[in-house]
Amino acid sequence: MGEEGPYRVLARKYRPINFSDLIGQEALVRTVTNAIRTGRLAHAFLLTGVRGVGKTSTARILARALNCTGAEGQDSGPTADPCGACEHCLAIAEDRHVDVLEMDAASHTGVDDMRELIDGVRYRPTSARYKVYIVDEVHMLSKQAFNALLKTLEEPPPHAKFIFATTEVRKLPVTVLSRCQRFDLRRVDAETLAAHFQSVAEKENAEIDSAAIRLIARAADGSVRDGLSLLDQAIAHGAGAAGEAEVRDMLGLADRARVFELFEAVMKGEIAAALDLLNEQYNAGADPITVLEDMLELTHWLTRVKLVPSVAEEPGIPEIERRLGQEMTAKLAMPELTRAWQMLLKGLGEARAAPHALMAVEMALVRLAYAADLPSPADAVRALEGSAAKPASAKPAPAAPAAPPPDSPAASGPAPDSNGGQTALAEERAPEPAPEPTPQPEASLGSEVTCLEDIVALAERHREMELRHWLVADVHLVRFSPGHIEIRQNENMFGNMAGTLGERLQDWTGARWMVSLSDKAGEPTLEEQAQARAAAKLRAAADDPLVRQVLKNFPDAEISGLREDGESGDKE
Repeated sequence: MGEEGPYRVLARKYRPINFSDLIGQEALVRTVTNAIRTGRLAHAFLLTGVRGVGKTSTARILARALNCTGAEGQDSGPTADPCGACEHCLAIAEDRHVDVLEMDAASHTGVDDMRELIDGVRYRPTSARYKVYIVDEVHMLSKQAFNALLKTLEEPPPHAKFIFATTEVRKLPVTVLSRCQRFDLRRVDAETLAAHFQSVAEKENAEIDSAAIRLIARAADGSVRDGLSLLDQAIAHGAGAAGEAEVRDMLGLADRARVFELFEAVMKGEIAAALDLLNEQYNAGADPITVLEDMLELTHWLTRVKLVPSVAEEPGIPEIERRLGQEMTAKLAMPELTRAWQMLLKGLGEARAAPHALMAVEMALVRLAYAADLPSPADAVRALEGSAAKPASAKPAPAAPAAPPPDSPAASGPAPDSNGGQTALAEERAPEPAPEPTPQPEASLGSEVTCLEDIVALAERHREMELRHWLVADVHLVRFSPGHIEIRQNENMFGNMAGTLGERLQDWTGARWMVSLSDKAGEPTLEEQAQARAAAKLRAAADDPLVRQVLKNFPDAEISGLREDGESGDKE
Protein backbone atom coordinates (compact mmCIF):
# COMPACT_ATOMS: atom_id res chain seq x y z
CA MET A 1 0.00 0.00 0.00
CA GLY A 2 1.59 3.25 -1.15
CA GLU A 3 1.95 6.21 1.10
CA GLU A 4 -0.62 8.95 0.75
CA GLY A 5 0.57 12.44 -0.10
CA PRO A 6 0.49 15.27 2.42
CA TYR A 7 -2.98 16.52 3.34
CA ARG A 8 -4.17 19.59 1.44
CA VAL A 9 -6.40 21.94 3.36
CA LEU A 10 -9.84 22.60 1.90
CA ALA A 11 -9.01 26.21 1.04
CA ARG A 12 -6.29 24.96 -1.35
CA LYS A 13 -8.00 21.79 -2.47
CA TYR A 14 -11.14 23.62 -3.62
CA ARG A 15 -9.44 26.72 -4.99
CA PRO A 16 -11.24 27.87 -8.19
CA ILE A 17 -9.58 26.73 -11.42
CA ASN A 18 -11.82 28.60 -13.89
CA PHE A 19 -14.17 31.57 -13.86
CA SER A 20 -17.28 29.46 -13.28
CA ASP A 21 -15.81 28.23 -9.98
CA LEU A 22 -15.61 31.73 -8.48
CA ILE A 23 -18.13 32.18 -5.66
CA GLY A 24 -20.34 35.29 -5.59
CA GLN A 25 -18.40 37.35 -8.18
CA GLU A 26 -20.85 37.27 -11.09
CA ALA A 27 -20.16 40.87 -12.21
CA LEU A 28 -16.42 40.26 -12.44
CA VAL A 29 -16.87 36.97 -14.30
CA ARG A 30 -19.29 38.49 -16.82
CA THR A 31 -17.03 41.49 -17.54
CA VAL A 32 -13.80 39.52 -17.92
CA THR A 33 -15.29 36.72 -20.04
CA ASN A 34 -16.94 39.23 -22.37
CA ALA A 35 -13.68 41.19 -22.64
CA ILE A 36 -11.79 38.02 -23.59
CA ARG A 37 -14.38 36.95 -26.17
CA THR A 38 -14.52 40.38 -27.79
CA GLY A 39 -10.77 40.99 -27.67
CA ARG A 40 -11.06 44.05 -25.40
CA LEU A 41 -8.47 43.03 -22.85
CA ALA A 42 -6.85 45.74 -20.75
CA HIS A 43 -3.10 45.72 -20.18
CA ALA A 44 -3.44 46.10 -16.38
CA PHE A 45 -6.05 44.77 -13.96
CA LEU A 46 -6.60 45.76 -10.33
CA LEU A 47 -8.45 43.29 -8.10
CA THR A 48 -9.53 44.63 -4.74
CA GLY A 49 -11.61 43.24 -1.89
CA VAL A 50 -11.43 41.81 1.62
CA ARG A 51 -9.32 38.78 2.40
CA GLY A 52 -10.33 35.41 1.03
CA VAL A 53 -12.78 36.48 -1.69
CA GLY A 54 -10.66 35.22 -4.59
CA LYS A 55 -8.31 37.99 -5.71
CA THR A 56 -5.20 35.83 -6.19
CA SER A 57 -7.26 32.93 -7.54
CA THR A 58 -8.86 35.25 -10.09
CA ALA A 59 -5.42 36.53 -11.12
CA ARG A 60 -4.20 32.97 -11.75
CA ILE A 61 -7.34 32.03 -13.67
CA LEU A 62 -6.88 35.14 -15.81
CA ALA A 63 -3.24 34.21 -16.44
CA ARG A 64 -4.34 30.75 -17.62
CA ALA A 65 -7.10 32.25 -19.78
CA LEU A 66 -4.57 34.53 -21.48
CA ASN A 67 -2.09 31.73 -22.22
CA CYS A 68 -4.23 28.60 -22.67
CA THR A 69 -3.58 26.80 -25.96
CA GLY A 70 -6.24 24.11 -25.57
CA ALA A 71 -5.97 20.47 -24.59
CA GLU A 72 -4.91 19.48 -28.10
CA GLY A 73 -2.45 22.31 -28.59
CA GLN A 74 -4.53 24.47 -30.93
CA ASP A 75 -3.57 28.13 -30.46
CA SER A 76 -6.76 30.10 -31.01
CA GLY A 77 -5.96 32.99 -28.69
CA PRO A 78 -7.12 33.83 -25.17
CA THR A 79 -10.15 31.90 -23.96
CA ALA A 80 -12.71 32.49 -21.22
CA ASP A 81 -12.70 28.74 -20.48
CA PRO A 82 -9.10 27.59 -19.92
CA CYS A 83 -8.77 23.86 -20.44
CA GLY A 84 -6.61 23.12 -17.42
CA ALA A 85 -4.85 20.37 -19.38
CA CYS A 86 -2.40 22.14 -21.69
CA GLU A 87 1.20 22.68 -20.64
CA HIS A 88 0.63 26.36 -19.86
CA CYS A 89 -2.46 25.73 -17.69
CA LEU A 90 -0.68 22.97 -15.78
CA ALA A 91 2.49 25.00 -15.28
CA ILE A 92 0.56 28.05 -14.04
CA ALA A 93 -1.55 25.90 -11.70
CA GLU A 94 1.64 24.38 -10.26
CA ASP A 95 3.29 27.81 -9.96
CA ARG A 96 6.23 26.90 -12.20
CA HIS A 97 5.57 28.84 -15.40
CA VAL A 98 8.56 31.01 -16.35
CA ASP A 99 6.40 33.63 -18.08
CA VAL A 100 3.93 34.08 -15.22
CA LEU A 101 5.71 35.83 -12.37
CA GLU A 102 3.93 36.19 -9.03
CA MET A 103 5.45 38.71 -6.64
CA ASP A 104 4.52 39.47 -3.04
CA ALA A 105 4.79 43.24 -2.69
CA ALA A 106 4.94 42.94 1.09
CA SER A 107 8.45 41.44 0.82
CA HIS A 108 9.52 43.29 -2.34
CA THR A 109 8.68 46.88 -1.51
CA GLY A 110 11.69 48.76 -2.80
CA VAL A 111 12.51 50.50 -6.03
CA ASP A 112 15.26 47.95 -6.78
CA ASP A 113 12.70 45.14 -6.80
CA MET A 114 10.51 47.12 -9.14
CA ARG A 115 13.45 47.98 -11.41
CA GLU A 116 14.22 44.28 -11.75
CA LEU A 117 10.61 43.64 -12.76
CA ILE A 118 10.64 46.49 -15.28
CA ASP A 119 13.87 45.25 -16.85
CA GLY A 120 12.23 41.88 -17.54
CA VAL A 121 9.10 43.38 -19.09
CA ARG A 122 10.80 44.35 -22.33
CA TYR A 123 11.79 40.76 -23.14
CA ARG A 124 9.26 38.64 -24.97
CA PRO A 125 7.79 35.58 -23.21
CA THR A 126 9.76 32.36 -23.49
CA SER A 127 6.91 30.05 -24.50
CA ALA A 128 3.61 31.63 -23.53
CA ARG A 129 1.43 34.08 -25.42
CA TYR A 130 1.73 36.79 -22.73
CA LYS A 131 4.17 37.53 -19.98
CA VAL A 132 1.93 38.02 -16.92
CA TYR A 133 3.02 39.82 -13.75
CA ILE A 134 0.87 39.15 -10.67
CA VAL A 135 1.67 41.55 -7.81
CA ASP A 136 -0.11 40.63 -4.57
CA GLU A 137 -0.74 43.23 -1.85
CA VAL A 138 0.44 45.92 -4.24
CA HIS A 139 -0.39 48.68 -1.74
CA MET A 140 2.74 47.67 0.20
CA LEU A 141 5.04 49.06 -2.50
CA SER A 142 6.97 52.18 -1.60
CA LYS A 143 6.26 55.53 -3.20
CA GLN A 144 9.51 55.31 -5.17
CA ALA A 145 8.57 51.85 -6.45
CA PHE A 146 5.19 53.13 -7.65
CA ASN A 147 6.86 56.04 -9.42
CA ALA A 148 9.28 53.69 -11.14
CA LEU A 149 6.37 51.56 -12.35
CA LEU A 150 4.20 54.35 -13.76
CA LYS A 151 5.72 54.74 -17.21
CA THR A 152 5.83 51.01 -17.89
CA LEU A 153 2.29 50.64 -16.57
CA GLU A 154 1.03 53.38 -18.88
CA GLU A 155 2.62 52.02 -22.06
CA PRO A 156 3.63 48.40 -21.55
CA PRO A 157 4.82 46.25 -24.45
CA PRO A 158 1.99 44.31 -26.15
CA HIS A 159 3.20 40.97 -24.77
CA ALA A 160 2.97 42.05 -21.08
CA LYS A 161 -0.02 42.03 -18.75
CA PHE A 162 -0.14 43.27 -15.15
CA ILE A 163 -2.55 41.95 -12.52
CA PHE A 164 -2.51 43.71 -9.16
CA ALA A 165 -4.31 42.49 -6.03
CA THR A 166 -4.85 44.47 -2.84
CA THR A 167 -7.03 44.68 0.25
CA GLU A 168 -6.23 48.40 0.77
CA VAL A 169 -7.15 50.11 -2.47
CA ARG A 170 -7.23 53.52 -0.77
CA LYS A 171 -3.48 53.34 -0.25
CA LEU A 172 -2.78 53.15 -3.97
CA PRO A 173 -1.74 56.35 -5.76
CA VAL A 174 -4.38 57.79 -8.06
CA THR A 175 -1.85 57.67 -10.88
CA VAL A 176 -1.77 53.87 -10.58
CA LEU A 177 -5.55 53.52 -10.28
CA SER A 178 -6.11 55.53 -13.45
CA ARG A 179 -3.90 53.14 -15.44
CA CYS A 180 -5.72 49.95 -14.40
CA GLN A 181 -9.06 48.32 -15.04
CA ARG A 182 -10.46 47.94 -11.55
CA PHE A 183 -12.64 45.12 -10.22
CA ASP A 184 -14.08 45.19 -6.71
CA LEU A 185 -14.62 41.67 -5.44
CA ARG A 186 -17.51 41.84 -3.00
CA ARG A 187 -18.06 39.93 0.21
CA VAL A 188 -19.94 36.71 -0.39
CA ASP A 189 -23.33 36.61 1.32
CA ALA A 190 -23.92 34.03 4.04
CA GLU A 191 -26.54 32.11 2.06
CA THR A 192 -24.18 31.59 -0.91
CA LEU A 193 -21.36 30.62 1.43
CA ALA A 194 -23.56 28.10 3.24
CA ALA A 195 -24.53 26.42 -0.04
CA HIS A 196 -20.88 26.23 -1.10
CA PHE A 197 -19.73 24.84 2.25
CA GLN A 198 -22.52 22.24 2.20
CA SER A 199 -21.34 21.11 -1.24
CA VAL A 200 -17.72 20.85 -0.07
CA ALA A 201 -18.76 18.90 3.04
CA GLU A 202 -20.63 16.39 0.88
CA LYS A 203 -17.60 15.95 -1.38
CA GLU A 204 -15.49 15.29 1.72
CA ASN A 205 -18.05 12.75 3.00
CA ALA A 206 -18.47 14.81 6.16
CA GLU A 207 -21.76 15.03 8.04
CA ILE A 208 -22.19 18.68 9.02
CA ASP A 209 -25.76 19.70 9.78
CA SER A 210 -27.27 22.79 8.20
CA ALA A 211 -27.33 24.82 11.44
CA ALA A 212 -23.58 24.26 11.87
CA ILE A 213 -22.97 25.24 8.25
CA ARG A 214 -24.90 28.50 8.82
CA LEU A 215 -22.75 29.26 11.86
CA ILE A 216 -19.58 28.75 9.83
CA ALA A 217 -20.93 30.92 6.99
CA ARG A 218 -21.76 33.71 9.43
CA ALA A 219 -18.35 33.47 11.13
CA ALA A 220 -16.61 33.61 7.73
CA ASP A 221 -17.81 37.23 7.35
CA GLY A 222 -17.98 37.05 3.55
CA SER A 223 -14.60 35.32 3.08
CA VAL A 224 -14.63 32.00 1.23
CA ARG A 225 -11.13 31.08 2.38
CA ASP A 226 -11.87 31.83 6.04
CA GLY A 227 -15.05 29.77 5.84
CA LEU A 228 -13.30 26.78 4.27
CA SER A 229 -10.63 26.92 6.97
CA LEU A 230 -13.36 26.86 9.63
CA LEU A 231 -15.11 24.00 7.84
CA ASP A 232 -11.83 22.08 7.77
CA GLN A 233 -11.48 22.67 11.49
CA ALA A 234 -15.07 21.60 12.17
CA ILE A 235 -14.62 18.32 10.29
CA ALA A 236 -11.49 17.59 12.31
CA HIS A 237 -13.19 18.69 15.54
CA GLY A 238 -16.07 16.27 15.06
CA ALA A 239 -14.04 13.47 13.42
CA GLY A 240 -15.98 13.79 10.18
CA ALA A 241 -19.32 14.81 11.71
CA ALA A 242 -20.26 17.98 13.53
CA GLY A 243 -23.47 19.50 14.82
CA GLU A 244 -24.43 23.00 15.86
CA ALA A 245 -23.29 22.53 19.46
CA GLU A 246 -19.84 21.28 18.43
CA VAL A 247 -19.33 24.18 16.03
CA ARG A 248 -20.45 26.68 18.67
CA ASP A 249 -17.92 25.22 21.09
CA MET A 250 -15.23 25.31 18.42
CA LEU A 251 -15.93 28.95 17.52
CA GLY A 252 -16.41 30.04 21.13
CA LEU A 253 -19.92 31.22 20.35
CA ALA A 254 -22.74 31.54 22.83
CA ASP A 255 -25.82 29.37 22.44
CA ARG A 256 -28.29 31.41 20.38
CA ALA A 257 -31.25 30.48 22.56
CA ARG A 258 -29.24 31.46 25.66
CA VAL A 259 -28.47 34.82 24.05
CA PHE A 260 -32.22 35.41 23.69
CA GLU A 261 -32.69 34.49 27.37
CA LEU A 262 -29.85 36.77 28.44
CA PHE A 263 -31.18 39.70 26.42
CA GLU A 264 -34.69 39.20 27.78
CA ALA A 265 -33.43 39.08 31.38
CA VAL A 266 -31.43 42.27 30.92
CA MET A 267 -34.33 44.14 29.31
CA LYS A 268 -36.58 43.08 32.20
CA GLY A 269 -34.07 44.46 34.71
CA GLU A 270 -33.40 41.02 36.22
CA ILE A 271 -29.74 41.61 37.02
CA ALA A 272 -29.06 38.45 39.04
CA ALA A 273 -30.55 36.20 36.37
CA ALA A 274 -28.63 38.02 33.63
CA LEU A 275 -25.30 37.63 35.41
CA ASP A 276 -25.99 33.93 36.05
CA LEU A 277 -26.74 33.37 32.36
CA LEU A 278 -23.58 35.22 31.33
CA ASN A 279 -21.41 33.15 33.68
CA GLU A 280 -23.01 29.91 32.48
CA GLN A 281 -22.04 30.75 28.92
CA TYR A 282 -18.56 31.86 30.01
CA ASN A 283 -18.00 28.59 31.89
CA ALA A 284 -19.19 26.70 28.80
CA GLY A 285 -16.36 28.30 26.79
CA ALA A 286 -18.06 31.34 25.25
CA ASP A 287 -15.95 34.46 24.92
CA PRO A 288 -17.63 37.31 26.87
CA ILE A 289 -16.86 39.78 24.07
CA THR A 290 -18.50 37.38 21.60
CA VAL A 291 -21.56 37.23 23.87
CA LEU A 292 -21.79 41.02 23.76
CA GLU A 293 -21.37 40.99 19.97
CA ASP A 294 -24.18 38.41 19.72
CA MET A 295 -26.41 40.67 21.84
CA LEU A 296 -25.61 43.60 19.56
CA GLU A 297 -26.46 41.50 16.52
CA LEU A 298 -29.70 40.40 18.19
CA THR A 299 -30.60 44.02 19.03
CA HIS A 300 -30.02 45.03 15.41
CA TRP A 301 -32.12 42.12 14.13
CA LEU A 302 -34.96 42.84 16.58
CA THR A 303 -34.95 46.49 15.52
CA ARG A 304 -35.26 45.46 11.87
CA VAL A 305 -38.09 43.07 12.74
CA LYS A 306 -39.80 45.87 14.69
CA LEU A 307 -39.61 48.21 11.70
CA VAL A 308 -40.10 45.63 8.91
CA PRO A 309 -41.89 42.51 10.23
CA SER A 310 -41.21 40.60 7.00
CA VAL A 311 -37.52 40.42 8.01
CA ALA A 312 -38.44 37.61 10.39
CA GLU A 313 -39.63 35.52 7.43
CA GLU A 314 -36.31 35.61 5.59
CA PRO A 315 -34.90 32.19 4.66
CA GLY A 316 -32.22 30.72 6.86
CA ILE A 317 -33.70 31.94 10.15
CA PRO A 318 -34.51 29.03 12.50
CA GLU A 319 -38.13 28.75 13.60
CA ILE A 320 -37.23 29.11 17.29
CA GLU A 321 -35.42 32.42 16.61
CA ARG A 322 -38.30 33.66 14.48
CA ARG A 323 -40.81 32.94 17.25
CA LEU A 324 -38.68 34.42 20.05
CA GLY A 325 -37.91 37.50 17.96
CA GLN A 326 -41.55 38.21 17.21
CA GLU A 327 -42.46 37.81 20.89
CA MET A 328 -39.70 40.19 21.99
CA THR A 329 -40.49 42.90 19.45
CA ALA A 330 -44.10 42.90 20.63
CA LYS A 331 -42.91 43.74 24.16
CA LEU A 332 -40.09 46.19 23.42
CA ALA A 333 -40.56 49.76 22.24
CA MET A 334 -38.25 51.35 19.70
CA PRO A 335 -36.64 53.75 22.25
CA GLU A 336 -35.71 50.73 24.40
CA LEU A 337 -34.06 48.97 21.47
CA THR A 338 -32.09 52.03 20.38
CA ARG A 339 -30.97 52.65 23.97
CA ALA A 340 -29.90 49.00 24.28
CA TRP A 341 -27.89 49.30 21.05
CA GLN A 342 -26.06 52.41 22.26
CA MET A 343 -25.25 50.96 25.68
CA LEU A 344 -24.14 47.58 24.32
CA LEU A 345 -21.95 49.28 21.73
CA LYS A 346 -20.30 51.39 24.41
CA GLY A 347 -19.88 48.31 26.60
CA LEU A 348 -18.24 46.43 23.72
CA GLY A 349 -15.63 49.15 23.34
CA GLU A 350 -14.94 49.08 27.07
CA ALA A 351 -14.68 45.27 27.10
CA ARG A 352 -12.13 45.26 24.29
CA ALA A 353 -9.99 47.81 26.13
CA ALA A 354 -10.43 46.34 29.63
CA PRO A 355 -7.80 44.05 31.21
CA HIS A 356 -10.57 41.61 32.17
CA ALA A 357 -13.24 41.35 29.49
CA LEU A 358 -15.71 39.41 31.66
CA MET A 359 -15.81 42.15 34.29
CA ALA A 360 -16.39 44.83 31.67
CA VAL A 361 -19.20 42.81 30.06
CA GLU A 362 -20.84 42.25 33.46
CA MET A 363 -20.76 45.98 34.19
CA ALA A 364 -22.23 46.73 30.76
CA LEU A 365 -25.12 44.34 31.43
CA VAL A 366 -25.66 45.85 34.90
CA ARG A 367 -25.93 49.34 33.40
CA LEU A 368 -28.34 48.15 30.75
CA ALA A 369 -30.47 46.29 33.32
CA TYR A 370 -30.70 49.37 35.54
CA ALA A 371 -31.58 51.48 32.52
CA ALA A 372 -34.55 49.20 31.89
CA ASP A 373 -36.29 50.83 34.88
CA LEU A 374 -35.70 54.34 33.57
CA PRO A 375 -38.25 56.17 31.43
CA SER A 376 -37.64 56.65 27.75
CA PRO A 377 -36.11 59.99 26.72
CA ALA A 378 -39.52 61.29 25.64
CA ASP A 379 -41.08 60.27 28.97
CA ALA A 380 -38.20 61.85 30.87
CA VAL A 381 -38.64 65.14 29.01
CA ARG A 382 -42.37 65.11 29.69
CA ALA A 383 -41.71 64.44 33.38
CA LEU A 384 -39.20 67.28 33.52
CA GLU A 385 -41.61 69.65 31.85
CA GLY A 386 -44.38 68.55 34.18
CA SER A 387 -42.27 69.12 37.29
CA ALA A 388 -41.18 72.52 35.99
CA ALA A 389 -44.75 73.68 35.29
CA LYS A 390 -45.91 75.18 38.60
CA PRO A 391 -48.87 77.53 39.20
CA ALA A 392 -46.54 80.33 40.19
CA SER A 393 -44.92 80.21 36.79
CA ALA A 394 -48.05 81.30 34.92
CA LYS A 395 -47.46 84.16 32.57
CA PRO A 396 -48.47 87.54 34.05
CA ALA A 397 -51.36 89.39 32.50
CA PRO A 398 -50.43 92.12 30.07
CA ALA A 399 -50.52 95.65 31.39
CA ALA A 400 -54.08 96.95 31.27
CA PRO A 401 -55.01 100.35 29.86
CA ALA A 402 -56.16 103.16 32.13
CA ALA A 403 -59.05 102.17 34.37
CA PRO A 404 -62.45 102.94 32.82
CA PRO A 405 -64.99 105.19 34.56
CA PRO A 406 -66.98 103.51 37.32
CA ASP A 407 -70.17 103.50 35.27
CA SER A 408 -68.61 101.91 32.18
CA PRO A 409 -69.37 98.28 31.38
CA ALA A 410 -65.78 97.27 31.85
CA ALA A 411 -65.82 98.47 35.46
CA SER A 412 -68.32 95.81 36.43
CA GLY A 413 -66.92 93.14 34.12
CA PRO A 414 -65.67 89.80 35.35
CA ALA A 415 -62.25 89.36 36.89
CA PRO A 416 -59.33 88.09 34.86
CA ASP A 417 -59.38 84.35 34.27
CA SER A 418 -56.86 81.91 35.63
CA ASN A 419 -54.64 82.25 32.56
CA GLY A 420 -53.95 85.89 33.25
CA GLY A 421 -56.21 87.24 30.46
CA GLN A 422 -59.59 88.93 30.87
CA THR A 423 -62.81 87.14 29.98
CA ALA A 424 -65.00 88.54 27.24
CA LEU A 425 -68.05 90.58 28.24
CA ALA A 426 -71.50 89.28 27.43
CA GLU A 427 -72.91 90.78 24.26
CA GLU A 428 -76.05 92.05 25.93
CA ARG A 429 -73.93 94.11 28.35
CA ALA A 430 -71.91 95.73 25.55
CA PRO A 431 -74.20 98.15 23.71
CA GLU A 432 -71.31 99.13 21.45
CA PRO A 433 -68.09 97.31 20.65
CA ALA A 434 -65.10 98.20 22.76
CA PRO A 435 -62.62 100.37 20.91
CA GLU A 436 -59.70 98.39 19.56
CA PRO A 437 -56.38 99.27 21.13
CA THR A 438 -54.45 101.73 19.10
CA PRO A 439 -51.78 99.83 17.18
CA GLN A 440 -48.35 100.57 18.57
CA PRO A 441 -46.09 102.29 16.01
CA GLU A 442 -42.95 100.42 15.11
CA ALA A 443 -40.76 103.01 16.77
CA SER A 444 -41.95 106.47 15.97
CA LEU A 445 -40.76 108.16 19.17
CA GLY A 446 -37.52 108.06 21.07
CA SER A 447 -39.43 107.10 24.23
CA GLU A 448 -40.20 103.71 22.69
CA VAL A 449 -36.50 102.76 23.04
CA THR A 450 -35.78 102.30 26.73
CA CYS A 451 -32.95 99.77 26.79
CA LEU A 452 -30.27 98.16 24.66
CA GLU A 453 -32.52 95.14 23.98
CA ASP A 454 -35.04 97.47 22.28
CA ILE A 455 -32.32 98.72 19.93
CA VAL A 456 -31.33 95.13 19.12
CA ALA A 457 -34.97 94.35 18.29
CA LEU A 458 -35.16 97.39 16.01
CA ALA A 459 -31.96 96.37 14.21
CA GLU A 460 -33.29 92.87 13.68
CA ARG A 461 -36.65 94.20 12.46
CA HIS A 462 -34.89 96.40 9.90
CA ARG A 463 -32.55 93.54 8.87
CA GLU A 464 -29.42 95.35 10.02
CA MET A 465 -27.71 92.07 10.94
CA GLU A 466 -24.17 93.43 11.14
CA LEU A 467 -25.32 96.18 13.50
CA ARG A 468 -27.34 93.68 15.54
CA HIS A 469 -24.35 91.36 15.92
CA TRP A 470 -22.18 94.28 17.06
CA LEU A 471 -24.76 95.32 19.66
CA VAL A 472 -25.09 91.78 21.04
CA ALA A 473 -21.48 90.59 21.01
CA ASP A 474 -19.26 93.68 21.28
CA VAL A 475 -21.13 96.46 23.13
CA HIS A 476 -20.86 97.02 26.89
CA LEU A 477 -23.56 99.46 28.05
CA VAL A 478 -22.21 102.16 30.39
CA ARG A 479 -25.23 104.48 30.60
CA PHE A 480 -28.58 104.67 28.85
CA SER A 481 -30.93 107.65 28.81
CA PRO A 482 -33.46 108.85 26.22
CA GLY A 483 -31.53 110.35 23.35
CA HIS A 484 -28.08 109.44 24.73
CA ILE A 485 -26.24 106.13 24.94
CA GLU A 486 -22.79 105.71 26.45
CA ILE A 487 -21.05 102.46 25.54
CA ARG A 488 -17.71 100.67 25.51
CA GLN A 489 -16.96 98.38 22.57
CA ASN A 490 -14.52 95.48 22.47
CA GLU A 491 -10.96 96.34 21.50
CA ASN A 492 -11.00 94.20 18.38
CA MET A 493 -13.66 96.35 16.73
CA PHE A 494 -12.81 98.84 13.99
CA GLY A 495 -14.92 101.32 12.06
CA ASN A 496 -17.46 103.92 13.18
CA MET A 497 -20.26 101.59 14.30
CA ALA A 498 -21.25 104.07 17.03
CA GLY A 499 -21.88 106.79 14.44
CA THR A 500 -23.83 104.33 12.30
CA LEU A 501 -25.97 103.43 15.32
CA GLY A 502 -26.83 107.10 15.97
CA GLU A 503 -27.88 107.60 12.34
CA ARG A 504 -30.02 104.46 12.31
CA LEU A 505 -31.75 105.36 15.58
CA GLN A 506 -32.66 108.79 14.23
CA ASP A 507 -34.08 107.18 11.08
CA TRP A 508 -36.05 104.60 13.05
CA THR A 509 -37.38 106.76 15.92
CA GLY A 510 -37.58 110.23 14.41
CA ALA A 511 -35.60 111.63 17.36
CA ARG A 512 -31.98 112.68 17.67
CA TRP A 513 -29.67 110.21 19.42
CA MET A 514 -26.11 110.68 20.55
CA VAL A 515 -23.93 107.58 20.91
CA SER A 516 -20.66 108.18 22.75
CA LEU A 517 -17.75 105.84 23.48
CA SER A 518 -16.41 105.44 27.01
CA ASP A 519 -13.43 103.80 28.72
CA LYS A 520 -15.54 102.62 31.67
CA ALA A 521 -16.09 98.88 32.05
CA GLY A 522 -19.85 98.97 31.74
CA GLU A 523 -22.17 95.98 31.82
CA PRO A 524 -21.38 92.61 30.23
CA THR A 525 -22.42 92.28 26.61
CA LEU A 526 -25.89 90.93 25.89
CA GLU A 527 -24.25 87.73 24.64
CA GLU A 528 -22.35 87.31 27.92
CA GLN A 529 -25.52 87.99 29.90
CA ALA A 530 -27.41 85.33 27.90
CA GLN A 531 -24.63 82.82 28.50
CA ALA A 532 -24.69 83.54 32.23
CA ARG A 533 -28.47 83.04 32.34
CA ALA A 534 -28.17 79.77 30.41
CA ALA A 535 -25.48 78.52 32.79
CA ALA A 536 -27.68 79.39 35.76
CA LYS A 537 -30.60 77.47 34.23
CA LEU A 538 -28.37 74.45 33.64
CA ARG A 539 -27.26 74.51 37.27
CA ALA A 540 -30.87 74.75 38.39
CA ALA A 541 -31.89 71.88 36.11
CA ALA A 542 -29.07 69.73 37.48
CA ASP A 543 -30.62 70.06 40.95
CA ASP A 544 -33.90 68.51 39.78
CA PRO A 545 -34.39 65.09 41.49
CA LEU A 546 -35.25 63.31 38.25
CA VAL A 547 -32.22 64.77 36.49
CA ARG A 548 -29.96 63.75 39.37
CA GLN A 549 -31.29 60.19 39.11
CA VAL A 550 -30.63 60.08 35.35
CA LEU A 551 -27.09 61.43 35.81
CA LYS A 552 -26.46 58.91 38.57
CA ASN A 553 -27.46 55.99 36.35
CA PHE A 554 -25.54 57.37 33.36
CA PRO A 555 -22.22 58.69 34.74
CA ASP A 556 -21.02 59.82 31.31
CA ALA A 557 -24.20 61.77 30.54
CA GLU A 558 -24.37 65.54 30.73
CA ILE A 559 -26.98 68.25 30.25
CA SER A 560 -26.33 69.82 26.86
CA GLY A 561 -29.10 72.39 26.89
CA LEU A 562 -32.61 73.36 27.95
CA ARG A 563 -35.82 74.11 26.06
CA GLU A 564 -38.38 76.59 27.22
CA ASP A 565 -42.08 75.68 27.14
CA GLY A 566 -43.42 76.16 23.63
CA GLU A 567 -40.03 76.14 21.91
CA SER A 568 -39.56 73.86 18.92
CA GLY A 569 -37.54 70.69 19.39
CA ASP A 570 -34.58 71.87 17.38
CA LYS A 571 -33.67 74.61 19.83
CA GLU A 572 -31.80 74.15 23.09
